[in-house]
Amino acid sequence: MRAFTGFGFALAAVPVFSMIMPPTQAVVLSASLTLAVSLLTLKTYWGQYPLRPMLPMLSLSLLGTLVGASLLAGLSPAQFQLWIGLAVVSASLALTLYRPAQEGPRPGARWRAAAGAASGVLNGAFAIPGPPVVVYAVAAESDPGRARALLMTFFLFSAVMALASYSLAGLVTVQSPLLFLLAFPAMLLGDRLGYYLFHRYGSRLYRQVAVAVLMAVGVTTTLQALM
Repeated sequence: MRAFTGFGFALAAVPVFSMIMPPTQAVVLSASLTLAVSLLTLKTYWGQYPLRPMLPMLSLSLLGTLVGASLLAGLSPAQFQLWIGLAVVSASLALTLYRPAQEGPRPGARWRAAAGAASGVLNGAFAIPGPPVVVYAVAAESDPGRARALLMTFFLFSAVMALASYSLAGLVTVQSPLLFLLAFPAMLLGDRLGYYLFHRYGSRLYRQVAVAVLMAVGVTTTLQALM
């Protein structure tokens, strides 16, 4: 998902992780995997989107991440799953209903700021910074390559912010490195496959694949939390 669309890994992985481990372990594992694979694949997206316009968004995202991390400790596993599921379903519906115009005004600085702040709160609380920034990227960039580069660059910094916040909050434990080592080979294999599929089919299936998978994950997670 991440390599094919530029987003979707945390949205898909955190709900699944939360079914088999405590929320605190799920968010640390997701952020760790995102950071590792983002650094390993840096050359595939770095420099394809200018960094300067992203700086205000990243600054507000950092503040939001600190706020979100403080909320995480107060969530039960069921509440965690429910809010994650609802966030993923909402993002999927927004992507389904919204179609960016090929011409006309694009979202400006205020939209970037709002997306960064909202993304930060979700990043700290759930390790899923995606929904607000994904909607912004789809609205601002009609070219899949630029949208993908914007998202992957943003999520690199988001993962750093999340891990720093979780470390300060004492959520990174001795189990965290072991879980990372167990999960990373599968993550890397999926990344290689997604990168190949993006260059082969990305321009035609970019949105459809992402929305379909995310909606399925969101509905499943929400139903499990309610049951």
